[in-house]
Amino acid sequence: MKRPMLTQREAAAACGVSRSTIRRRREAGDLPGAVSDEARGWLIPVDDLLAAGFRLNAPAGPDATAASPAGTSGQRQKHQHDLGEVAALHAELERVRQEHALAVAEAEHGRQLAEAEARHLRAELAARVEHIADLQQTVRALMPAPQRTELGPSVPEQVHGHPAGDAEVVGGERRRWWRS
Repeated sequence: MKRPMLTQREAAAACGVSRSTIRRRREAGDLPGAVSDEARGWLIPVDDLLAAGFRLNAPAGPDATAASPAGTSGQRQKHQHDLGEVAALHAELERVRQEHALAVAEAEHGRQLAEAEARHLRAELAARVEHIADLQQTVRALMPAPQRTELGPSVPEQVHGHPAGDAEVVGGERRRWWRS
């Protein structure tokens, strides 16, 4: 898409400054995209004006109030106003595009952060599952086998309220203290 180009006079009117201000800024290199046209003179991209800090649709500068032929002054002012509105709309469109690009970039960054966190949590979960499996295997190894009763008691005299030995008496009946 080709960006709009304004003459020095149109740029001065759209930005509310004098033509000499636009000329000085062009000569200083602040408007690098300015090109010379045989028919229209210097053409300045609207993007360069915005990048140089000019505001479009600013109050009119001294060149806009200069005397002009009575029949065309109204038309010229309307044309300049229309150009200013077009330039302002282009600038607004570019601003919205930049905001959209920033929002898309932020959303992508958020997605990447969420994916990284999910990978981290999956790895943490896998490590904990492995640790739980190790603990279960250890508990199974420490649990007495049913044949241990023949070998004698394998627990200290009192374990969590249970009497010494491999069984306890509850209601007149012996119960084993391990689960089968």
